[in-house]
Amino acid sequence: MGHKSHYVITRSDKGTPIQSPLKPWVRDNLERLPEKFYEDDDTSHNLRRKLRHLGWHMNITSNSVFVVQPDKNGSFDYADDFIEETVEEDEDAELDITEEATEITFSLEKDLQKALRENIQSLERGLKIIDDGKEKSTIAGRIDITAIDSSNMCVVIELKAIEAKSDVIAQILAYMEAVKQESKEECRGIIIASGFSDRVKLAAKQIPSLRLVEYSFQFSFKAL
Repeated sequence: MGHKSHYVITRSDKGTPIQSPLKPWVRDNLERLPEKFYEDDDTSHNLRRKLRHLGWHMNITSNSVFVVQPDKNGSFDYADDFIEETVEEDEDAELDITEEATEITFSLEKDLQKALRENIQSLERGLKIIDDGKEKSTIAGRIDITAIDSSNMCVVIELKAIEAKSDVIAQILAYMEAVKQESKEECRGIIIASGFSDRVKLAAKQIPSLRLVEYSFQFSFKAL
């Protein structure tokens, strides 16, 4: 379970919810709490447990923990809509970040593919691209770059802008088999990524026809 932010929800004199970080709120409101309620080494988990013993309500979401003070009638309803709106805003923000990251990754992979197509010899001497400059469609999906090596063996090249995870092994093996079924000839594969997880490295050692290649960006700067 990842780290969650802890907040207290209290009700203002006008009846509106007020959200405050848990620890600072406790430190600033000790006069409203039992004697010796707070200790210097108290964790957020311990503080929320103490508040629950006082009759406060705890609402746990995917990213946050809200500890809600009861109103004068012992109800927590005043905070429900506020928490729901806060959670929706957090989820929308996470979705925006995820979508942006996906778009950036896609753009990087396209740039990486373009650069490699223009400099295929830098990957391996003797390689020749045979896909007419576009991704080849197969029953297993679209192959980033299809080439042949100096011995005329087909080479399937898969590009990852970020670190390659274990699922990339199944992906490229499926591409290799799809090309083999289509051409009736053996095929080998190359995965290019900014890095590889340990599982990918271990799995690749068991596949002689598969090669892993790390890429890196090199920047140069010219004063104007």
